[in-house]
Amino acid sequence: AWHGYGTGRLPPGVRGGPRLGYLAAHHLLQAHAKVWHLYNDHFRPAQRGKVSIALSSHWIKPQHMTEKNIKECQKSLDFVLGWFAKPIFIDGDYPESMRSNLSSLLPEFSEAEKKYIKGTADFFALSFGATLSFQLLDSHMKFQQLESISLRQLLYWINSEYDNPQIFIVENSWFVSGTTKKDDAKYIYYLKKFIMETLKAIRYDGVNVFGYTVWSLLDGFEWHRGYSIRRGLFYVDFQSHDKKLMPKSSVLFYQKLIEKNGFPPLPENQPIEGIFPCGFAWGIVDNYIQVDTTPAQFLDSSVYVWDVHQTKKLFKVDGVYASKRKHHCVDFAAIRLQISLLQEMHVTHFHFSLKWSLILPLGNLSLINHTLVHYYQCFAGELLRVNITPVVALWQPMIENQELPVSLAKYGAWENTETVQAFVEYARFCFTSLGDHVKFWITMNEPSVKNLTYTAGHNLLKAHAKVWHLYDKEFRSSQKGKISIALQADWVEPACPFSRNDQEVAERILEFDIGWLAEPIFGNGDYPQVMRAWLQRINSVDLYNFHLPYFSEDEKKLIQGSFDFFALSHYTTTLVGSEKEDAVKYDHYLEVQMINDITWLHSPSRAAVVPWGLRKLLKWVKSKYGNVPVYVMANGIDDDQNMVHDKLRVYYIQNYINEALKAYTLDDVNLQGYFVYSFNDKTAPKYGLYSYIANQYEPKPSLKHYREIIGNNGFPGPETPELLCPEEVASCPDCHLFRTRKSLLAFISFIFVAFIVTIFFITYYSRRVERRYK
Repeated sequence: AWHGYGTGRLPPGVRGGPRLGYLAAHHLLQAHAKVWHLYNDHFRPAQRGKVSIALSSHWIKPQHMTEKNIKECQKSLDFVLGWFAKPIFIDGDYPESMRSNLSSLLPEFSEAEKKYIKGTADFFALSFGATLSFQLLDSHMKFQQLESISLRQLLYWINSEYDNPQIFIVENSWFVSGTTKKDDAKYIYYLKKFIMETLKAIRYDGVNVFGYTVWSLLDGFEWHRGYSIRRGLFYVDFQSHDKKLMPKSSVLFYQKLIEKNGFPPLPENQPIEGIFPCGFAWGIVDNYIQVDTTPAQFLDSSVYVWDVHQTKKLFKVDGVYASKRKHHCVDFAAIRLQISLLQEMHVTHFHFSLKWSLILPLGNLSLINHTLVHYYQCFAGELLRVNITPVVALWQPMIENQELPVSLAKYGAWENTETVQAFVEYARFCFTSLGDHVKFWITMNEPSVKNLTYTAGHNLLKAHAKVWHLYDKEFRSSQKGKISIALQADWVEPACPFSRNDQEVAERILEFDIGWLAEPIFGNGDYPQVMRAWLQRINSVDLYNFHLPYFSEDEKKLIQGSFDFFALSHYTTTLVGSEKEDAVKYDHYLEVQMINDITWLHSPSRAAVVPWGLRKLLKWVKSKYGNVPVYVMANGIDDDQNMVHDKLRVYYIQNYINEALKAYTLDDVNLQGYFVYSFNDKTAPKYGLYSYIANQYEPKPSLKHYREIIGNNGFPGPETPELLCPEEVASCPDCHLFRTRKSLLAFISFIFVAFIVTIFFITYYSRRVERRYK
């Protein structure tokens, strides 16, 4: 035993103390130095080896970026790592912060001892991991600052603090629950993070790291946490007589990482060059457009007198009124501003949702908000005038009353079959009122399956199908439009790519999240078999009683094929696993563990940026539902509103569109359009391509980048063949008369010009005759 172990104390004002006494540490350093000199003098010439001391450390970051907090962080590292590292790697003595805080409690080295200890390491051996670095760290050694698992920052600090030593990471890992068996996804992604940070430290920070070691080979007894956690690459069955071993998924991950010597770029993740087809829909989304129906001054029929001599104000003349005039679209000032902002983007399509609850407040035609309907007509008409195609959703669920009329929300919403018929009548009214302007309809935009009961989803599907057939039979031939449903479709990836269990979980979640509403419409007219089988299984053990309704044969025929295209909204990708690891993120109903890859880029709201997830989703849609036309109806990310340059969104748009291009060119997906979410920060805070500050709209850099991609119709390269597209003219109902009567108007123009010329000559010659007779 080291003399003085555990006897060290901190001075008054600093509670607690280190687990290793100061005198014991003093002796330990001297012992290490003697062993190093022994090897150096007597064994190195023959054995040609290296020797050092392995030091464990944490990383700490300041609570606030103040000089005081930064000094406290330095002190924390001095007291834990610098206690041993500074005498060996710098000058043979303890850190000054320890000397000034501990005073006489810290033993003194003689000058001879300092020289003897200094330089007694051939490399810096570092141990950094959850148990070794954090759980065993006395809380008072943090000096009221924040622990962090940033290995890269620690490596950079060691490199700067100890004169660029060679570093060998001798112990590093994370841990998983003691109940986790083979599929240790959480362990994999922490291991991936640590090794990536090591690589970044080498490549970008110039840190001299020459080796890395995972802790540990086998599960074992984890000191104060016993068998409640596991840290091994091999699973050990502690209950079996022979302590049976089984390789975990992390073994395969680490094995492949060693084979590749890191993370070489994968060919499938490299950007490609190419362009989208002619007529590709480049769009932008606004859940609900800004509606301002304040009457213009021109609609006021009152007569006013201007007091120019005294008050300089207008006074209304009672009982006197001018003749009223009809409402005109120019009366809505808000429309002109929104149209001009959209024109700046150079988009070809604009997607927004109507407000059912405001158009028909009572849920039926007994009360109609004609002013709002006129506003929508004007907005759609102005879009067409500037060659932007309106894409209009009849209904989009929102938090309050699901954006249903109060009378419908109050009596069961989509649980009530009366809502189905009410939606059909509402749709008929919209087709009649807006159909001349709108040729691109969405019945329901992003119905959230997370908030739907099976009965509500059942009725929702029937309502969609009835509306589709209504349009198909009564409006399509005259209005020449198309209509479908838009589903939210984030990709789901197995957390352990080597695990069949995780793959089955991912397939199950895709069917519950997307297939639930997609399969009846785009597939066989009924719910996915995976859903039925799973619900029967969990209901059979009496844990749940979930009833997935059945469609009649007539209903299946009604719903199946009720689409013109497949519209989807995609924002991110989620990892799922089969092993229960984190109770907060575990879904007992579907028996799925949500996993986070901490190496992925994340937005401020923690949404993962995973561009390749979009390509995988589009391929999945094609494999499931055939060569259906597909529109990515919404794709976007939030940003930090304090950031002047929204670099994250620029990266997001660039890479997600490039993955969409891969799906189109390499996978032969019938992709027809792509829409960015969202238009502006006023209606969708943090998601907009326009910021909104102090009643002013300002374009963000991401808007200019998106506009450039639109201008190029993708990512053309030097070898990309030129695509000559015919100019498209938007359908403008108000211009219809002009186009159909073009010949008549030309004839009338000719007659008018001829008349003017004739009058001119008659006048001219009449004057000449008059002058002759004079």
